[in-house]
Amino acid sequence: MPKLYFKYGAMGSSKTAQALMVKFNYEEKGYRVALMKPSVDNRDGLAIIKSRIGLQDVGLLIDKNRNLYEWYLQNRYDVLIIDEAQFLSGAQIDQLKDIAIEFVPVLCFGLKTDFQTHMFEGSKRLFEISDSLTEIKSVCICGRKAEVNARIQNGKIVREGAAGFHRRK
Repeated sequence: MPKLYFKYGAMGSSKTAQALMVKFNYEEKGYRVALMKPSVDNRDGLAIIKSRIGLQDVGLLIDKNRNLYEWYLQNRYDVLIIDEAQFLSGAQIDQLKDIAIEFVPVLCFGLKTDFQTHMFEGSKRLFEISDSLTEIKSVCICGRKAEVNARIQNGKIVREGAAGFHRRK
């Protein structure tokens, strides 16, 4: 039976790299894979899904108003892989769950919380209804396990400000 998976971790934990590797593995076995991301994530170019280690692919964009269940009925893939799933709405996560119940595996990759340790809407719903939750562990600059995302400016942790994309160079 297909499942809804959520693989989450702090920034820099290789979520996108793992999503791209999973896509490669499925395609190598002949599966038709939809690699997708929310359209709000445009930091690497609109349809580019790119990891920090340089792996990249072109993906399909998910508009904030797209009904993913209806989209799936029109497009039919063997597997759905969603990067940056934290930016999906709760309703879209519910639609992915319905796809996983009725049709195919859905693998979501994303952050659990923002830099202020608040859960994203999509992540919260994924924690509530996923069939499988897996933490992708990473190491903090202090040498311990990375627990949360931190926004660093001038060498200090910033705890206030608007959420958004701030990729470390």
